[in-house]
Amino acid sequence: DRRGTGPRTAPARRAAGALLALPLAALTLAACAQPADTPTPSPPSYAFTGATLWDGTGAPVIPNAVILVREGRIEAVGTPDDVEIPSDATRQDLSGHWIVPGLINAHGHVGQARGLESGAAAHTRENIEAQLALYARYGVTTVVSLGEPGYEGVAVRDAQASPEATAALDHARLFVAGVVMNPETPEEARAQAAERAEAGVDWAKIRVDDGLGQGEAMSRPTYAAAISGSRSEGLPLTAHMVYLEDAKGLAREGAAVLGHSVRDEPVDRELIDLMLAGNICLHPTLTREVSTFIYADRPEFFDDPFFLRDADPSVLAELETPERQARFTGTAPDWYRAQLPTATRNMTALHDAGVRIAFGTDSGPPARFQGYFEHMELEMMQDAGMSPEDILRSATGVAADCMELDDVGTLVEGNWADFVVVRADPLADIRNLRQIEEVRIAGNAVPGARFEGR
Repeated sequence: DRRGTGPRTAPARRAAGALLALPLAALTLAACAQPADTPTPSPPSYAFTGATLWDGTGAPVIPNAVILVREGRIEAVGTPDDVEIPSDATRQDLSGHWIVPGLINAHGHVGQARGLESGAAAHTRENIEAQLALYARYGVTTVVSLGEPGYEGVAVRDAQASPEATAALDHARLFVAGVVMNPETPEEARAQAAERAEAGVDWAKIRVDDGLGQGEAMSRPTYAAAISGSRSEGLPLTAHMVYLEDAKGLAREGAAVLGHSVRDEPVDRELIDLMLAGNICLHPTLTREVSTFIYADRPEFFDDPFFLRDADPSVLAELETPERQARFTGTAPDWYRAQLPTATRNMTALHDAGVRIAFGTDSGPPARFQGYFEHMELEMMQDAGMSPEDILRSATGVAADCMELDDVGTLVEGNWADFVVVRADPLADIRNLRQIEEVRIAGNAVPGARFEGR
């Protein structure tokens, strides 16, 4: 089983290994460092009360819920009759609001671009952290970045894990794939998998795509070696694909996740059965398709206050120039525009058949606006026929499970206190997630998250 029973993310594996590597004497000294007669001070706790809670597990909502948080984690959750609030707890009354787990983008890109420019110059710690803060303001509290120009994200992810960082964490959690694998032979595939594992990434990523007939897609023996080689290194693999036949081949070879919806023709029973048998997830990334053609004209969302609060006016001005708009016309944009309905129907068909849909947007490259595109994706999923609750599960507990992330995605005892407070019922309409009152990560308030509009 590729998931195993031990720590599932790369940081957890390294932490476990470091602990096992300590000599017994060091562990004994650490255990004895605190005198037995010295009382350990109780860390402060916080009690969030009064809101209606949807915890992401599929359980019924809890009206007038209590969430008790200590050291960034949920210590207890339930009704006022279930949870005793300690006398030292700082209370916050959220009556009239809803609480849902923080959203997880299972397929984004962090530090790949700055404005409309992409490449290594954008892959700095400062830019990565700024983009994680942007995601967080929109309620996205965890991002799996599936392709970057380098490995700076590994250092950012590791820095987030320190106790000092957790105590003040107010931007999205990060997991990374590093540089996308691009082998031409099975031997190169196995070597690149080993390189990614050595770099300390959480996931491997490949692309199986012929550029709409303009190039040559990765061969099956090569991507089979990439998948098996990554698995042997302890890395699950997500595979970018476009066509139905490639999706079937990748499913047969054991890819953990198919990136993007099938776009050339309707999915069939064969693919459904392969994905169900392999427990393979799908990232729909419908907004990725939108981004290929939407800027040929001025998009309506350029007037949306929810978008404009974090948009760079210079980027919008550039996207409205005739020269830039011309880049969103032609064979490829026209094809993706024409095939978007197929991609949308295929997402819905897979979901209806029981395939797990892990919320993902492919945001982060130029003009795929982080944070806002996540809400656009949620709304497109609802318009396609998915229920608000199924969409929320896709973006919380299901995404965490598909991406093998521990301690996030559901608001249960022991998990991180990552959640979004909204002023209207998101189970009635997913667009109510726009009515953000506040966002919390490890119990910490995210600056600038509140949005007063609709």
